[in-house]
Amino acid sequence: MISTFFDESRRKPLNPDGGPPLELDSDFGSLDGDAYDLVERRYGDRGLAVSREKFSSRNEAGDIVCTARNGEQIVGTLSVRFDGKAGLHADALFEEELTEWRSAGVKLCEFGSLAVDRHSHNAKRVLAQIFHLGYLHAHRKAGYERLVIEVNPRHVAFYRRYLGLLPFTTARHNPRVNAPAVLMSIDFATVRDQIALWGGRPEVLTQARCLYPLAWDAATEAAMLAKLP
Repeated sequence: MISTFFDESRRKPLNPDGGPPLELDSDFGSLDGDAYDLVERRYGDRGLAVSREKFSSRNEAGDIVCTARNGEQIVGTLSVRFDGKAGLHADALFEEELTEWRSAGVKLCEFGSLAVDRHSHNAKRVLAQIFHLGYLHAHRKAGYERLVIEVNPRHVAFYRRYLGLLPFTTARHNPRVNAPAVLMSIDFATVRDQIALWGGRPEVLTQARCLYPLAWDAATEAAMLAKLP
C-alpha cells in the first residue's frame, strides 16, 4: 500500500477559513473500511443502494482512493479510475458515448465513490480539495485528458454550477445503485484553467460562484504534486 499524506494543519494557507485541519490521503487500492462506510452512509441518505460487490474499486487495476480526514474521522472520499482494458464503471450504461471519445484518442478517467460527511465543518472545502487531489493524480500526474462521472439527475445542476461538468446524456437506470444516472464530463484542461484562475482565493467564493476558489493555490499545488507517488 502506497500512501501520501498532506497535513493541512502545517500549512496555514490551506486552511484560510479557520476550519479544522484536513489530511488528504491517497491510497492505491480498493475502497474499504471507514471510506466505504462513509460512501454507504451518504449514498444511503439519498436512497441509493450500495453493496461491496457492485460498488468497489479495483486494487489490481491501480485505482486510487482519495480520502479527507479531520483527525481520526474520514469526512470525504473520492476514487480515481483510469481507463484501460477493463474499462470504466460508466461503460455499463454509457459505453457508446465513451467509445466515441476513445475513438478520437481521448484518454478518459472516471471519478466515483464521491462522498462528503454532511457534518463536516466545511463540506464545500472538503469537496473542492478532494476533487483537486483527484485531478492531480489523473491529469497532472498521469496525463489523462477528460473526466467522466455518473451523477443522479437531482445533482446535475450542482456539479454543473460548482465544478463545471456538463451533462452528455439523459438519465438511464443504474443497477449498481438502483437509481437513474446521467453521464457528466469535463476536459481536464478546463479544470486546470479554473484552478489557475481561482485556486487559493476563498475570499472570492461568492463572486466566482463555483468551488474552485477553495482549491489550492499554485505553490501549494506544486508541493502536493511533487509528493504524489
